[in-house]
Amino acid sequence: MTRRIAIAALLIGLVLWLTPRLFPTPPQRPVPTPAAAAGPAAASAVPLRDSAATAGSGPVAALPNGSTAAPAAAALPGAAARPDTTVIRDSLGEIRFSSRGASVVGAKAAKYHSLQPGAARQAGVELARSGEPLVSYQIATPAGIVPLADASFSGAQIAAGRGVEYTTTTPAGNVDIRYAVVPDSYVVHVTGRVAGAPAGSALLVTLPQGLASAEVDTLDDIHHYAIAYKRTTSDATGVPFTKLDPGERQEIPGPLTWAVTKSKYFMVAIAAPDTLHPLGAMTITGGPRSSKVVTHMTGVVQVPLRDGAFSFDIYAGPQEWRRLRALGRDLDTANPYGGFLQKIVQPFATIVMRALLWLHETFRMSYGWVLVLFGVMIRLLTWPLNQSAMRTSLKMQRVQPQLQELQKRYKGDPQRLNTEMMKLYREHDMSPFSSLAGCMPMLIPMPILFALFYVFQNTIEFRGVPFLWLPDISLKDPYYILPVLMGLSMFVLSWIGMRSAPPNPQTKMMAYIMPLVMTVIFFRFPSGLNLYYTVQNMVTIPQQWLLSKERAKNGSTVATSAPAAARGRR
Repeated sequence: MTRRIAIAALLIGLVLWLTPRLFPTPPQRPVPTPAAAAGPAAASAVPLRDSAATAGSGPVAALPNGSTAAPAAAALPGAAARPDTTVIRDSLGEIRFSSRGASVVGAKAAKYHSLQPGAARQAGVELARSGEPLVSYQIATPAGIVPLADASFSGAQIAAGRGVEYTTTTPAGNVDIRYAVVPDSYVVHVTGRVAGAPAGSALLVTLPQGLASAEVDTLDDIHHYAIAYKRTTSDATGVPFTKLDPGERQEIPGPLTWAVTKSKYFMVAIAAPDTLHPLGAMTITGGPRSSKVVTHMTGVVQVPLRDGAFSFDIYAGPQEWRRLRALGRDLDTANPYGGFLQKIVQPFATIVMRALLWLHETFRMSYGWVLVLFGVMIRLLTWPLNQSAMRTSLKMQRVQPQLQELQKRYKGDPQRLNTEMMKLYREHDMSPFSSLAGCMPMLIPMPILFALFYVFQNTIEFRGVPFLWLPDISLKDPYYILPVLMGLSMFVLSWIGMRSAPPNPQTKMMAYIMPLVMTVIFFRFPSGLNLYYTVQNMVTIPQQWLLSKERAKNGSTVATSAPAAARGRR
């Protein structure tokens, strides 16, 4: 059994060691100043209605009819006019629109504050980077692509000041774009029409090439930059900025439910208004880079024109799990947790998020104490399973000498060996699978631990939350106290487990090596994750102590059972 424990511990350590290497954090380097923004950005997401999905359209950024005509060269009217900016505010922040290109040029989340040194806490978090709009448009027609980024629109406020309407004339036809801001939601309904547009035309919406960073660790935030999308027939998929080389294109076929540009905690999304009107295809293009730090990538989403009309929704705000879940259409999965383990980790991540938010709201305690309580609860819930596993381990230790005796005696007769082993298992009320059952409880908490690892990567609810000496449970422990405590508690567990157990050099070696390995692995992990795992270890110590006493009590039985059983079989 000790060998199986050692193998399980090694596998657990290997997975934890591989995880940050499969999803590495770039080295700490100064962030290069981004070049003047070329592409704009877009976003959207809104409560969606329930209806059947329809088929999508062809490749994004290509013309809907598949032609390859060059962009229209005709100058748009009023391109040199001075743009006007309309700002609409509510309790959660503000969103800004420009008459140049009828684009969304900025959004601010007032509920949050910048964590960068010297930043004003009252300023809120701005999503748009300087000079880079959040949303811009083009019109794709059979004759070519008409850019709208520099077009001058006439604007007027609508919906009692909660919206704005822009109109202009283009070679593709008269363009009308209307924004309606949903109060206190970060959501904007977008509708419009391209009057006179030829059949097969489409509106091309450009997602943000990146978002402004307001985090302590700017490089870590940039490392989380990605474009994510969800096709109507599959799960969400993320494309990190580092995945595509400069100029490399990736075509995502439609129909799409939504597409987003995201940082670690914030995002700008564009979503279909309902399942009857999905988005079309999307083209993702790698941005320029001068180092491993990649700050730009362009996503262009096709919105089909139906009789010249279009509609979609924009979400520009924080990645609050419950808010995104309430918007529907699985927008809460805009962070596809787990990478290649997504189908396993994502369900556990959802369960963990529900549990943590429920504990936080029910007991009105900080998330630090929530993690402590959650760790205790998980161990108490698995206590009976662990107890059963530990007793199975004791049984295996008692029969181990007899099994070894049988293996020696019937080494040349596998069939007789199997028969005698089954008889021995029945005498001790065991089965050949008892050893596996004894190891399973050790693996039960692991999916939760993995889910927590990914939850801490993007969960804004933990952002900037202090606990005891920790300034932010979503970041590493600045004093490395928790990783050391975690390692020490793991060593104590191993030391207690070896008491009154038969001498085993392998077990003794693992008792010293594994705590050290795990401490090194957890050194840079979020302090909240270290807190949870440390609490798990400490709560397990009393149970391990009881097992040690039970093993000592049954020590004489273990020592004498083998010879007696061997004599009885002779």
